[in-house]
Amino acid sequence: MKHNAFLAAGMVCLIACNNPTASENVIIKGESKIDTISCQPGTSKLDIAKIEQITGMKGVAKNGEYKITVPQNDLKIVVDGFKIIPPMGLGSWAAFTPCGDTAMVMGDIIVTENDLKPVQQEVIKQGLMVSAIHNHFVRNHPNVMYMHIDGKGTVDKLAANVKAIFEKVKASRGKDPKEGKADSVANTINIASLDSIIGAKGEMAKGVYKYTIGRPDIKLQEHGIPVSTFLGFNTWAAWQGTPQKAAVCGDFTMLDNEVEPVIKALVENGIEVVAVHNHMVYEKPRTFFLHYWGVGPVEQLAKGLRAALDKTGNGQGKM
Repeated sequence: MKHNAFLAAGMVCLIACNNPTASENVIIKGESKIDTISCQPGTSKLDIAKIEQITGMKGVAKNGEYKITVPQNDLKIVVDGFKIIPPMGLGSWAAFTPCGDTAMVMGDIIVTENDLKPVQQEVIKQGLMVSAIHNHFVRNHPNVMYMHIDGKGTVDKLAANVKAIFEKVKASRGKDPKEGKADSVANTINIASLDSIIGAKGEMAKGVYKYTIGRPDIKLQEHGIPVSTFLGFNTWAAWQGTPQKAAVCGDFTMLDNEVEPVIKALVENGIEVVAVHNHMVYEKPRTFFLHYWGVGPVEQLAKGLRAALDKTGNGQGKM
């Protein structure tokens, strides 16, 4: 029996190793049971009024998609002496994209150590998937984590799911995170010089200058549905401080063969890589994300970031 099993296993390996297409077909067949929805951009329409009515929250529409963002004004976080405010990545969000009579929702929910358990229980109760839990920073006080959510369904259902999750965060904190004064930070960085090094233009908000860089070279899908820059498929960098001592944090999106060279470029240029992880589960092609944190002279940090961008497929830092 063992001999026969060994021969059978060897035959499978022989076929797969000498016929990559056959091997890939097996994988695709296995995943096709999950990825049954496929929608081209612009072929469906979201009922935005319904989302707003059910969630009780206003968001932003772009190219037929809709995103609700909740700034975490109640969290007073400091990393290495720099205040982390919503434009530095301290905002929870949920974004909807249409697909025929249904939709997909993806989001990133910021939770404290006390929020983690009740909020992830609520995500499961609402029938959505927790697709990632990770950090964005190190040495941050207080500590926070980022919980990615993912789901498909009717707009009514998804809007109700999102509302329940945000309400659970409020219940856990004992307050509405977005209430209260929006904080700001100092920024005397030479923006024109920074743009020149990075090769892109950003946006200023509350003293934070932020780049959002898409990956037009990759046609990413989750559940067979396209994932846009607006839905979080992007590399971003947020800056504050002075020319002599600035802070930069952000997220890189990478294909598997880009992970090692991007990390190497960042680390060799004095920028800490603080997390490497996934955001999705059923994405095609396979995609990785990493978070980084750097403190130092602006020009040094910018050149390091540019070196890492050059290791990605587009290498152009296009918006």
